[in-house]
Amino acid sequence: MTRPRKQIHLAAHFPGVNNTTVWSDPASGSHIDFDSFVRFARTAERGKFDFMFLAEGLRLREQNGLIYDLDVVGRPDTFTVLAALAAVTERLGLTGTINSTFNEPYEVARQFASLDHLSDGRAAWNVVTSWDAFTGENFRRGGFLAEDQRYERAESFLAAAHALFDSWRGDEVVADQDGGTFLSDPRAGEFAYADAHFDIRGRFTVPRSPQGRPVIFQAGDSDRGREFAASAADAIFSRHGTLAEGQAFYADVKGRLAAHGRRHDELLILPAATFVLGDTDAEAADIAHDVRLAQVSPATAIKFLEQLWNRDLSDHDPDGPLPTVDPVVGENTIARGRASVRMHRDPIATANAWRARAEAENLTTRELIIEVTGRQNFVGSPQTVADEIDHLVQHDASDGFILVPHVTPDGLDPFVDRVVPLLQERRAFRADYEGTTLREHLGLAAPVSP
Repeated sequence: MTRPRKQIHLAAHFPGVNNTTVWSDPASGSHIDFDSFVRFARTAERGKFDFMFLAEGLRLREQNGLIYDLDVVGRPDTFTVLAALAAVTERLGLTGTINSTFNEPYEVARQFASLDHLSDGRAAWNVVTSWDAFTGENFRRGGFLAEDQRYERAESFLAAAHALFDSWRGDEVVADQDGGTFLSDPRAGEFAYADAHFDIRGRFTVPRSPQGRPVIFQAGDSDRGREFAASAADAIFSRHGTLAEGQAFYADVKGRLAAHGRRHDELLILPAATFVLGDTDAEAADIAHDVRLAQVSPATAIKFLEQLWNRDLSDHDPDGPLPTVDPVVGENTIARGRASVRMHRDPIATANAWRARAEAENLTTRELIIEVTGRQNFVGSPQTVADEIDHLVQHDASDGFILVPHVTPDGLDPFVDRVVPLLQERRAFRADYEGTTLREHLGLAAPVSP
């Protein structure tokens, strides 16, 4: 029996601190002005995207003791922006990253429940952890949590938030004949949650929201992160967007669901992806080459190099070979506030692998950095990009993609204007929204009311 064609899920990422935006492009606008967020969100909604994703930066990143000023250095508060966008959009989901390491369940649950009400059921929470004491210095508790403790707290945090969301039933606020409201149960909102991380009790102030609970996203790629997603998330952001790697990740995470009593379709896999369009594949490849050169300037290449080598390399020639000296192993003191630094579990092994690749492909330092920092890209004519996206989704490398344009706020427009219609023609993507809530857009069942 032929399997029904999967419907592609598309979302748009308004990048915060990032290595994607081409700041030298005159079209790159402010990441502070509300108009930038409005234009970006309305384009995503015009394209019938599931949601817009807003990342979060809790502290300005530093390198060599100075603010890392080669990308955006400021970021407005996530909830403030999403709440404002709820007023200027009608169907687009509104997803925000909120940290579970430095916040408190009552506060975050109250904010998300409020956002879900304000947006008529379009809120989503990307639950993340924070690994470094550097970021923690901005908060009263501060400090460092080992990976297992970070996820323990995240799991506990989410369970506590669910207790708060579920403290109201949907029928406890009743309208009377005069248009007022009253409570049908005086115990509405009562909650109590206690474990090793939290001991809270009281009354939750926000009635059950349109979705019951916001949609839950998770972004961890470690084994513990994958397990957390399989147990509690509705969708997981992925770094694995190619066919082979995507299929392996997809099979691994989906294969964990049954152990948690969940079905295959209760968790979506959504990799991030950049894109470059041209009238032909050759034109798109030329544009993509120029974009990568702009994204990794000589100064940026040296900054990336320092993050692995953990030493000052400001005198190194970006157009020369990689350094012959080895990285400094131990606590990273060069780059602070960058999660990517911790991805290099064995800096010397990584440096040797980079040297081998640079020698084999005759790459300069800058050329090597361009290659190793590249993300999953869709590069080609609109038809080529539509074909590749559809192929990856239909072959279970993902359930869709979160698109990250290299120019904001208007970099999403070419995709919406030229690729979305092709996906709609092959009936792999919606022609219009069929529901009103984000859960409906994503094909997710509403949580059972307590």
